[in-house]
Amino acid sequence: MKNRFFAGIAAVAVLSLPFVAVPALADVTIGVTVSSTGPGAALGIPLKNSVELWPAEVGGEKLKVIVLDDAGDPSVATTNARRFVNDDKVDVIVGSALTPASIAVAGVAGETSTPHLAASPVPPNISKGKWTFILPQDAGLIAKNLFARMKADGVKTVGYIGFSDSYGDLWVNQFKAMGEQYGLKVVAEERYARPDTSVSGQVLKLVAARPDAVFIGASGTGAALPQIGLRERGFAGKIYQTHGAVTFDFLRIAGKAADNTIFASGPVMVPEAQPDSSETKQEGLAYVTAYEKKFGAGTRTQFGAHIHDAMAILKKAIPTALKVAKPGTPEFRAALRDAIETDGPFPASQGVFEYKADDHLGLDDRAVVLLTAKDGKFELVK
Repeated sequence: MKNRFFAGIAAVAVLSLPFVAVPALADVTIGVTVSSTGPGAALGIPLKNSVELWPAEVGGEKLKVIVLDDAGDPSVATTNARRFVNDDKVDVIVGSALTPASIAVAGVAGETSTPHLAASPVPPNISKGKWTFILPQDAGLIAKNLFARMKADGVKTVGYIGFSDSYGDLWVNQFKAMGEQYGLKVVAEERYARPDTSVSGQVLKLVAARPDAVFIGASGTGAALPQIGLRERGFAGKIYQTHGAVTFDFLRIAGKAADNTIFASGPVMVPEAQPDSSETKQEGLAYVTAYEKKFGAGTRTQFGAHIHDAMAILKKAIPTALKVAKPGTPEFRAALRDAIETDGPFPASQGVFEYKADDHLGLDDRAVVLLTAKDGKFELVK
């Protein structure tokens, strides 16, 4: 069921003076589509929760925020995006939590010339579009850091298992694009669907291939399924996971099977462990402190942090766009898009964003840390 949530809705005040007409200022309207139900709920709920931490106004203008659930379904995400544009006249769209849904939203954003901040990784053909800007770390950036670690660990052969959708495709494509540079050879490739409850057959094939290590291209609690299966089948080699698996729910479900795994992660998961010189520490601490105060200790996720980072960008870009046009107009949307592209750097919890006309990924190595798991906790790999 789609839920509609309004944050910071402004009451329009009308000032009546003799012979003077004072026009009401337009709110800045933001449409947020997230997967708060369905197979991506573990990713989408922190995104939805994080919207509640947004300010009521930016640049002197009230924020009108509309949140809809897309259940991770690309067709629903498309419907939500069209509703935002056609009915709600939004100035910017944020979302979604899952790659297929974000791709769908990007299509609408491009068709309607609406700025879009994608909260999940997307393929290169989407990130090279004019209207979509990516909040998560690009798959190439994550892969580069993980592949370098694999090389340092002496890994030469890799078994791959990942989701049977566009998210899983991202990581296969990274091996094809740069795996050879790090001396890595994929000796087995297996896939599974997000709703699957068993990957026994796939795990048996991976173990039979006898790779030095296994790379899992999955996200949320679904990433724990092959992790557990591999350890149960006696696989003793290294396991590497993407940032999509870095959640406390993953650790809870995977249990001891998660120990010694290497994860690529955004820095927001461990801001306390970052040096004071880190450009992501201040925003990271601000986010996790506010989030865990409201939702409980140990509830932070890097997925929710994308919502915080979207606002870190908009806080700077909206005032610039307001100098050009009023919210609710095509001119404002174009000015906002331009400001996102040119007003950086934007220091945030997950990295320092600096978009350009030919770079809507906007992040560099400051956006990646390596973690390991031990006794149900994430630890920074020094």
